[in-house]
Amino acid sequence: MKQNWPSIPSYYLAVCAVVSALLISYGLDLWLGSNIAVLLILQLAVVVVALLCPPRWVYVVALFEALCFNFFFTIPRYSLEMFNGDDMVNLLVFLLVAVITSKLAELYQHQQSQLKQEQLRSRILLSVSHDLRTPLATIIGTLSTLKEYMDKLSEQEKSELLDSATLESHRLHQYIENLLQATKLHHGVVVPKKSEQSAVAIIHLVMERFRQQKSRLILHIDDRLPLMSVSSSLIQQAIFNVVDNALRYSPIDKSVTISIKSLDTDGEHPQIMIDVQDQGVGIEPDQSNSIFELFYSVDAFKRNDSGTGLGLAVSKGIITAHQGTIQSIPVEQGCLIRICLPACSETSLHGNGSTV
Repeated sequence: MKQNWPSIPSYYLAVCAVVSALLISYGLDLWLGSNIAVLLILQLAVVVVALLCPPRWVYVVALFEALCFNFFFTIPRYSLEMFNGDDMVNLLVFLLVAVITSKLAELYQHQQSQLKQEQLRSRILLSVSHDLRTPLATIIGTLSTLKEYMDKLSEQEKSELLDSATLESHRLHQYIENLLQATKLHHGVVVPKKSEQSAVAIIHLVMERFRQQKSRLILHIDDRLPLMSVSSSLIQQAIFNVVDNALRYSPIDKSVTISIKSLDTDGEHPQIMIDVQDQGVGIEPDQSNSIFELFYSVDAFKRNDSGTGLGLAVSKGIITAHQGTIQSIPVEQGCLIRICLPACSETSLHGNGSTV
C-alpha cells in the first residue's frame, strides 16, 4: 500500500537535521552575531528535509524555523515581534527559497521515480524477450515434431514429448504469474484477502504442483500448529517460488526439506516458521539480501532452467504484505530460506512430529 507519511528513519533524520541546525545557528549567533549565517544554516536543514520527506513537511519545517529565527535571533529577543527591516527581508527571502527548494526537490523525486520506472520497464522487456521466447520455442518445436512425426513415434516418445511441452507450459505460466505479481507489488496494489488457513494444507497444495519432483521433497511438521490469517493463493505462490528455487539450484539427485514449526517467543505474537532447505552449493553471506531483489540471480550457480530473479523477489513482497518476514539463514550445506508468518490463536493438530 502506498505510504502517505515518511518512514521512521526519514522522520528521525529530518528532526535531527532541524535540531542540529538550530543548535549550530545558536552557536554561530553567539560567535559571529550574523543573522545571514544563521539563515543559511537553517536553509540547509530545509534542503535536507526536502530530500527526505514529502513537500508538506518542508513547508511546516520552514515555518517552524522562521518562527524560531524570529524568536531567538532577532531583536527583541525571545519575542515574535520584529522591527529590523533587514531581518524582515531576510526572513521573506528564506521562506521564498524554502518554497522553491521544496518544488525542486519534488521535481527531483518525481524524475527519480520516473527513472526507476523506466529502468524497471527496460529490465522487464529484456526479461520477457528472453524468458517468454525460450519456453514458447520449446513448446512450438515439441508440438510441431509431434504433429509431423505422429505416425512414426512410439508411445513412449509421444509421452515424453507431451511431458516436455507440459513442463514448459507450466514454466511459462509460472513466469507470467511472477511477472504480474512483481508489477503489482512494485506499484503497491497487492492487498491480501485474508482468511484462516492451515499452513500444512497450503504446503501440501504447493507440493502437488511439483508432481514430477515430489519424491525430492521431504516435509517435517510440528505436533500442533496454529492457523494463519493469510491469502491462501498468494502464500502458495510465495512458498512455491521458494521451493522451486531450491529445486532448481540443488543437484537433481538431492532432496529439499520443508519444515513447519510454531514459534511463541513472547506469548502474545505466535508465528508459523516455514524453512525450505536445499543441498546445493549455497550462497555467499554478502548475497543473502541481494537474492530477494528483483531480477537478481546467482549466475555462477545457475542451470539452464534456472529462473530470472523474479521468484524470490515476489515471495518477499507477498510475505511482507502479510506482515511476515523472509530471510536467508547461513547453514553449513546448501541454502536455507526461512519464512515467518503471523499465526492465529487457534491451534490445529497435525500428528506427532510427522514426516511426509
